[in-house]
Amino acid sequence: MPELPESRRLDQPLVARRRIDFDPSAFASAAERVARYLGTGRYLAIQTVIVIVWIALNFASWRLQWDPYPFILLNLAFSTQAAYAAPLILLAQNRQDDRDRVALDEDRRRAERTKADTEFLARELAALRIAVGEVATRDYLRSELDRLAAVVEGKQKPRRPTR
Repeated sequence: MPELPESRRLDQPLVARRRIDFDPSAFASAAERVARYLGTGRYLAIQTVIVIVWIALNFASWRLQWDPYPFILLNLAFSTQAAYAAPLILLAQNRQDDRDRVALDEDRRRAERTKADTEFLARELAALRIAVGEVATRDYLRSELDRLAAVVEGKQKPRRPTR
């Protein structure tokens, strides 16, 4: 029995040549735009006008009544619209959740960095206060010179340094 060509072998899975490739990000972005439009007042106004015209044309033209009173065709159109709108809205919500999660992580990192910077500055400020406390100020030097002048003039007894 002759060997079948590679593309016709039954013991091997088919290579996905017929698969439609699409960019998930572009599809999700388009779905998000549609979902945003579905939530606008403009869309609701247009849909209301279409329903009113649909019902008016069905009642006005007795011979061309393509969708009699229970308006089954109109209900079918709404059901089809809802079947497509719900997944698009969920996809848009998932993308928004992903963006919110990224923003929250960035905010958390920024808050941690700000806290670390604040703690560093507090330690530096404390070190400066300690260092300034050990530095002789002008008022301290003036008082010591006045005291020494009084000791030299004999107006005051010398103090013993304390250690």
